[in-house]
Parts: sequence; C-alpha cells; structure tokens
Amino acid sequence: MDKIKKRIIESRERAIKHGRIFKKEIFNSTNTAIVAAFGFLIALTWKDVITEVVGKIEQFDSISGKLISALLITIICVAGILITTKLLSNEMEKPDYAKIIKA
Repeated sequence: MDKIKKRIIESRERAIKHGRIFKKEIFNSTNTAIVAAFGFLIALTWKDVITEVVGKIEQFDSISGKLISALLITIICVAGILITTKLLSNEMEKPDYAKIIKA
C-alpha cells in the first residue's frame, strides 16, 4: 500500500512540475504572438511612408532614384534586423527546464 501511495505522490509532483513548464511555454508563445502582431502593424505603417519617399525620389531621375531607394530601404532593413536581433537575444532567454523540474 505504501508503494502505491508513494507512486501517486510522485506522479502528482511530476504533473505539477510539467504543468509549470507548460504554463511558461504558453506565456512565452503568447508574448511572441503579441510582439509579432505589433511588428506587423509597424511594418504596414512604414510601408506607406517608404512607398511615398520612393515615389518622390523616382520623380527626379528614374534609374538613380531606384538605386537610391534600394540603398535607403536596404540600410533601414539591415539596421532594423540588427537592432531587433540584439534586443530579442538579450531579452528572450530559453527557460531552464532542469530548474523548473527540480522546483
């Protein structure tokens, strides 16, 4: 009877530990989805601005306007990628499952 009781207690503890892991993963996934939604909204807003700037540049000279536009957009995008990567790599750390399971 004690073995059965011990197994039940161990199973309960494991279920609680895995529940904590699941809750943390749901929280992380929800945060990621919200951040992605805001990023998409920002991208749509900037699309209109960039399209208008590119249109103004192309009015002066078609070929050099396109070249300047491509360089401008490339610089903005590379800067955005570098900044985003730096911010997210510092803030988003993988959870330490070993610590969670031992808790």
